[in-house]
Amino acid sequence: MERSIVRNIFINFAGAVAPTFVSLVTVPAYIHLLGAARYGVINLVWTLIGYFSVLDLGTSLATENQIAKARAATDDSIERIFWSAWFMNLGTGIVGGVLIYVGTIIYITHGVKIEPTFQHEVMASLPWIAAAVPIANVSWVFAGSLTGVESFTSYNINQTIGTALFQLFPLAAIFMFSASLAVVIPACVIARFVGGLMLGVAAFRALGIRRLRLPQWHLMAELFRYGRWMLMFSGANMIASTLDRVLIGALLGARFVTYYATPQNLVTRLNLLPGAMARTLFPRLSAASRADADALAHSSLAFLNGAFTPCVIVALFALKPFLLLWLGPTMAASAPVASVLILGVWLAGQSSLLGILIQAQANPAFVAGVSWLQLPFFAGALWCAIHWFGLMGAAVVVVLKALLDYSILLAFAKLHVWSIVRNMLAHLAFLIVALVLADSIGALPVAIVVGLALTAANFGMSLHGSSELRAAFYKAWTRFVPSTKQAEG
Repeated sequence: MERSIVRNIFINFAGAVAPTFVSLVTVPAYIHLLGAARYGVINLVWTLIGYFSVLDLGTSLATENQIAKARAATDDSIERIFWSAWFMNLGTGIVGGVLIYVGTIIYITHGVKIEPTFQHEVMASLPWIAAAVPIANVSWVFAGSLTGVESFTSYNINQTIGTALFQLFPLAAIFMFSASLAVVIPACVIARFVGGLMLGVAAFRALGIRRLRLPQWHLMAELFRYGRWMLMFSGANMIASTLDRVLIGALLGARFVTYYATPQNLVTRLNLLPGAMARTLFPRLSAASRADADALAHSSLAFLNGAFTPCVIVALFALKPFLLLWLGPTMAASAPVASVLILGVWLAGQSSLLGILIQAQANPAFVAGVSWLQLPFFAGALWCAIHWFGLMGAAVVVVLKALLDYSILLAFAKLHVWSIVRNMLAHLAFLIVALVLADSIGALPVAIVVGLALTAANFGMSLHGSSELRAAFYKAWTRFVPSTKQAEG
C-alpha cells in the first residue's frame, strides 16, 4: 500500500478512537440515570431511525464514488454532483421523516414490550424522531463528499466533535431537566443537527463550494442508478445488524436489549481499524483500475488480519474484567455473549473490505439480491434462537450470519480466493483457541500470561505474512527506539 493510504488509515483510526472513549465514559452514566429499561428503549428508537435511513437510496456512497472519480479526472463536475445529491437526500429524508412518524406509533404500540410510561415519553418526542431522518440523510452527503476528496482530517475532527456532542448534550439535558425520553431524544436530535451543520461547513470548504446550484436531473439519475444497488446492499446489512436487538425487545423486553446491546456496542467498537481502512480505501478503489484495485484489496486484507487479530485476542481475555469494572456484575454476566459477538465483529471487518471492493469496482446487484434473499432466513433463525436459547442464541446466529456474508462477498469479489481463505483460517484458529481459554481460565494472572502469549504468537505469524505490516511495524519501532535511548541518556 502507498504511504499516503497508510497515513490516511491512521488518521481515520485516530478519529474513531476519540468518540469511543467518550462513549465508555457516558454509557454507565446513561444506564444509571435512565435505568436499564429506558436506556433499552432509546437503543430501539435509534434502531428504528436507522431502518428509515434506507431512504438515503445509497446516495451518500454514490456521491463519494462519483466525487472520487471526478477528482481523479480533474473535471469540474464536483459541485454539480454535490448539490444534486444534497437535494436528493433532503427530499428522501423528508419522506422518511413522515414515514417514521407513523412507523414509530405502530412499533411502540404493538412491536415491542415497554411500559406505558415509556410509550408516552416516546410519543411526546415523535416530531423530533421524525426530524432526525432528514438531518441524518443530509449529513451523510456531507460526509461522503469529504471522504470522496480524501479530506479525512477535517472529516474526523468534525465527526469526533459531533459524536461528543451526541453523547454529552443529552446528559446535560437530563441534569438540567429530567431523566425522561421526552427530554433525552430531542437533545440527541439537536446534537445531531449541530454535528451535521459542522460537517456541512467542512464539506463546503473542502470542495470549494461558493454558491447554491439547482439539482441536475441527469446527475440525480446517475447517482440513483449507482446508489440503488448500494441501497439494497447496505440496507439489507443495516437491517440484519439491528434485527437481533429488535427481536430481543419483542420477545424478551426492553430491559434485555440493554443487557445485549450495551456489551454489543462495546465489542463493535473493535471495528475501528476495519472501519478506518474501508473509509480510506473506498475513494481509491473507486478511481483505480480493476487490476490495481485487486492488488490493493489483497494487501489490505493481509494487513487487516495481521494488525486486527492480535487486538481481538487481547479483547477476548480483557472483556469480562473490563465489563465488571466498567458496568458492574450485572452487565459482566453478559461477557460470554459479548465474547461470541467479537468473532462476528472480526468477520464483519474483513467483509467490509470485500464489500467496498464490490461497491467500487464490480456490479453489486447480485450480491445485494442475495443479501435480501437471506434476510428472512436470518430473521427466522434469530427468532428461534432467542426463543429457545435467549441472548446467547442470538449471538451465535449473528456470528454464523457474519461467516456466511464473508463467504458470499469473497466469492463475488472475484479475487484469488485460496490465499485469502488460508490466511483467514489461520487467524480464526487463534481466535477460537483464545475464546475457549478466556472462558475457561478463572485466575486473572494466568489469563494475562496466556493472552499475551497467544497475542505474541499471532502477531509473529502476521509479521511473517504481511510485508505492509512489517513496514509499518519497522517504522514505528525506529521512531520509538531512538526516543527511548535519548530518554535513558
